[in-house]
Amino acid sequence: MVKNKKSGLSTHLSEVVIHGMQEKKGNEIARLDLRNIHSSLADYFVICHADSAVQVHALARSVEEEVYKVLKQEPWRKEGLEHGEWILLDFVDVVVHIFKTDKRKHFGIEDLWGDAETEYYQSA
Repeated sequence: MVKNKKSGLSTHLSEVVIHGMQEKKGNEIARLDLRNIHSSLADYFVICHADSAVQVHALARSVEEEVYKVLKQEPWRKEGLEHGEWILLDFVDVVVHIFKTDKRKHFGIEDLWGDAETEYYQSA
């Protein structure tokens, strides 16, 4: 029963993250459901990309603001803010990856986690 409650909270968190990405026109928003993958450290990865470092930073700020506004939660860890090519926001159960377009293609996270159930979302 605890797993279901936790799982529901992480699903809601992932939805808030997606909304934050949609607000700033994130490209090819994808949510990878990792809950049924035994070796996964998180419940979800939420991924998008943008064509410029400025937009990558704007997307990260939007996600942080939306999550704080709705859930009063800050990321446990942030990486990549200095370069703006791949920003990672770690909310523990949900890990957010915001890439510059070429970096997303290069790293291919969706391919690495090919066993995950993936849903795609349109920007607002």
